[in-house]
Amino acid sequence: MRRTMLAVLSLASILPAADIALTVDGVTGRDGAARPRLELSLTDLAAMPRTSVQLTVDGKPHTVEGVLVFEVLKKAGQPLGDQMRKAQLMKYAVCSAHDGYRALFALPEFDPSFTAGGAVIADRMDGQPLPANKGPLRLVLPGEKTGSRSIFMLERIDIRSAPEPAPTARP
Repeated sequence: MRRTMLAVLSLASILPAADIALTVDGVTGRDGAARPRLELSLTDLAAMPRTSVQLTVDGKPHTVEGVLVFEVLKKAGQPLGDQMRKAQLMKYAVCSAHDGYRALFALPEFDPSFTAGGAVIADRMDGQPLPANKGPLRLVLPGEKTGSRSIFMLERIDIRSAPEPAPTARP
């Protein structure tokens, strides 16, 4: 029995955790209570509401398909829309790629109540899965003038709170 258990544990350590493609962590409700980490597979993402956007890559038009970041944050339990007030407005997202590349976003940038940006977690381009060196997920920001915050190989979204400013002495 013990030998079987050790074999199962060893095997579990080398297998991917249910093919997790994206992790969202650090979400808290308006009450300040932490929400559980959300782990999504490509199958989970494919079952969520989908959208497509047009973008130009190397001078050529392409259509990318995926899920709005807003939908993923909503699924993770992040207060959005009318619920994004006070302390929630001081939250930001650090989006990270497999290779360590990161970009920071204020949470209202993902919320259609605040902006028409519509950031997309894309998993397909021109009807095909993203190539291995660009995916399986890519954060796409329609309307951004540069692609510096677009993230290839997206794998994490960490929600954090901006620190409170230090009190200042009044004269």
